[in-house]
Amino acid sequence: MKKISILAMAIMMSFIGFSQEDNDSQKSVIQEYTPSILLKKGQWDIKWFNNLYTETKDLFGPNGEEQDIPRNTFFTSTIDIFTGVSESNNLNIGLLLEFRSNVIGGRDALDVFSFDGESGSARSGFTSFAPAVKFNPIKSVSNFTIQTAFHIPLVDNEVEEGVFLDQKGFIFQNRFFYDYSFPSGDWQLFTELNTEYNFGKELERDANGVQTEGSFANNSLRLTPGLFLSYFPSSNFTILALVQHSQLIDAGNDFSQDFTALGGGFKYQLTKALNVETLYTNFVRGNDTGLGQTFNIGLRALF
Repeated sequence: MKKISILAMAIMMSFIGFSQEDNDSQKSVIQEYTPSILLKKGQWDIKWFNNLYTETKDLFGPNGEEQDIPRNTFFTSTIDIFTGVSESNNLNIGLLLEFRSNVIGGRDALDVFSFDGESGSARSGFTSFAPAVKFNPIKSVSNFTIQTAFHIPLVDNEVEEGVFLDQKGFIFQNRFFYDYSFPSGDWQLFTELNTEYNFGKELERDANGVQTEGSFANNSLRLTPGLFLSYFPSSNFTILALVQHSQLIDAGNDFSQDFTALGGGFKYQLTKALNVETLYTNFVRGNDTGLGQTFNIGLRALF
């Protein structure tokens, strides 16, 4: 009887041990499904991301010098929808939607949520949509993927009554994603290279210098590399730091710009399917650009 009790205890301890090992090996969505990972067939990934950029300084002064300006604020809200369609799990298709609300001339940053369209100081509306595909070009490197999208503008004019809303030209975008998880499982490195080719007619202005046709960034290439380092105190929570650089090259209107931003944030797994993230960035340098800050919050559902 004693031997049977000892055997039963041993089996129970082994079962508990395997259960703990299985639980420990399970990863949350924020750990496993980085932007580098493709969805399985039938899975859905819906992300609602909100970015508020506000500035009181820019680098458009004489000789590119820093100058104080009345506050300008630009709010962008995007919804990205993707689903897996391949039996081999190597292709996702999706749709990207973008809404913007901008206020200028010293108005409060939170006035972007008034959506009042006040003449000469505010504009808002849906500005573009984009069909997209996401695929893995190298089967042996599953955590390297490419997302390709073609953005179709919905704005009639980039600038109306002195208020810029969004680019008018078409954009062909490719984003290259790669991530690496350190052996400890507590750290993860994610890298991205975003490339955007901007189409558009030649920029035209009337006698008063008001833009009447074309895009400020037509026939140009924007390159935006980014590096994100995440630390996981637990599988459901991560703290991250980031550095991003953006370079607009050889715009067709003899205009180019660049900026570098530093920031950080966190992600938290609310439920098995839903997680939330917040980010803050500060534009620390640049040329022909604003020197502002961004405040970001997003919700992501994966099921």
